[in-house]
Amino acid sequence: MLQISAFANQIFDALIQQYHLLDDIGQPYKNTYQENPLAALLYQKCWTDTVQWHVEDLVRDPQIDAAKGLAYKRLIDKLNQERTDTVEKIDDFYLHHFQQTKAEPHARVNTESPAWAIDRLSILALKTYHMQQEVLRIDIDTQKKTACQQKLNLLLEQRVDLSTSIDELLQDIAAGKKRMKVYRQMKMYNDPELNPVLYAKHKD
Repeated sequence: MLQISAFANQIFDALIQQYHLLDDIGQPYKNTYQENPLAALLYQKCWTDTVQWHVEDLVRDPQIDAAKGLAYKRLIDKLNQERTDTVEKIDDFYLHHFQQTKAEPHARVNTESPAWAIDRLSILALKTYHMQQEVLRIDIDTQKKTACQQKLNLLLEQRVDLSTSIDELLQDIAAGKKRMKVYRQMKMYNDPELNPVLYAKHKD
């Protein structure tokens, strides 16, 4: 449980490899970890990130049809909300897991919850995979390849540091040195009662 980073990275790497067998944002989604609640959430989280990564690429096509571009933007908004919802479910998992843990009187609150740190780990897995693909390209010159390799090395170093930090955070929460505290994301632009453009429409 406490060495979550290795577990998460294994799921993320396998999923990203699996996605790229078809490399299609419309390919069927099948979560293969339904018997393990945490693994299922990690899989769902990285799948959403992976699809969104590729939609973000598609929407930046300078020749894109306006209608298709708008459809992609709507899909990005939907995926962003799914990403947030899944992160909050991961935090719910840890809130339940640590509900009997008593924090020390002077226990600190971390700058982000475990799930939002894991969210960054999922994105980092995608960055690492795609930078590796750039390094492997045969249609770029040596200078560009070297630059990509340097970026890849930095991403790999960052992955080690972030993985270590996540594991240490969970260890500190388990030991009572840090307090498990969660703030929900309040995405007002998706709420028809809080987005002024949306609720103004209802008044018409």
